[in-house]
Amino acid sequence: MKPLAIDLFCGLGGWTEGLLAEGFEVIGFDIERHVYGDHEYPAQLVVQDVLTLDGAQFKDAALIVASPPCQEYSYMAMPWTRAKRIAAALRGEGEFPESYTGSRTLEELNALFDVCFRIQREACEAAGRHIPMVVENVRGAIPWVGHSRWNFGSYHLWGDVPALMPPTINRGMKGSVGTINGSGKLREQSSWDRPTKVHGVKQGGSGHEWFDKALDARRKNPDGKKCGGSWFGSGNDRSAMRQHSSQSTKRKFASAMIAKIPLPLSRHIAAVFNPKRYAA
Repeated sequence: MKPLAIDLFCGLGGWTEGLLAEGFEVIGFDIERHVYGDHEYPAQLVVQDVLTLDGAQFKDAALIVASPPCQEYSYMAMPWTRAKRIAAALRGEGEFPESYTGSRTLEELNALFDVCFRIQREACEAAGRHIPMVVENVRGAIPWVGHSRWNFGSYHLWGDVPALMPPTINRGMKGSVGTINGSGKLREQSSWDRPTKVHGVKQGGSGHEWFDKALDARRKNPDGKKCGGSWFGSGNDRSAMRQHSSQSTKRKFASAMIAKIPLPLSRHIAAVFNPKRYAA
């Protein structure tokens, strides 16, 4: 039997693609089904609010991965007056702006992040053993949930992060990324490094003009802005992301693609935690 992995907030399945490639059986959970043309979740999907899950049902899992939504963390990382006011209010240092409808307590803000660890704890208690979990989010989450244990470009990781991880290095102003080889030298991009996909950075080409415009805006901003924020456009421009409502299919697709875990990262995590790899 294949080892079982659980993918929480699975989206289009960036984690799952790497897990499948390394021999896992995967079940994904999300509050909605993401299907955009030929793009859809690649494994068994359960459409359910992750907040309602009982972790005990995952007692047979070998690994749990999660990538909870990060819009609020990302927004508060922006250098905008309104974003700063919201962050200050959450710290109890001021009032929320008028018409603000987001989280008003730290408990509400971190609910989707914290539920991952609640599910892991319940799964471990039911299994009578430790079940590893890796949670991905943005740098903007750090002030609210604590320092990440490691990051792959702008993908920050919490939980049972392996001690040995593939490093990434930003190269120049164009945003390309290389990795360090065994000799400590920068390795040029290999055959799986396509010009339209940059590893360790939440960006990449799609062949769709509206999507690439959104990514061009995303490249102008530092880490901590995976979802929401100025890669949607400043509010005064005509960016492709800003021209579509938050509920439009095109905008959801762009958001899901930008948030998708890169395959080199997901395969590395999957390989490390695959119990069959180290069996006799």
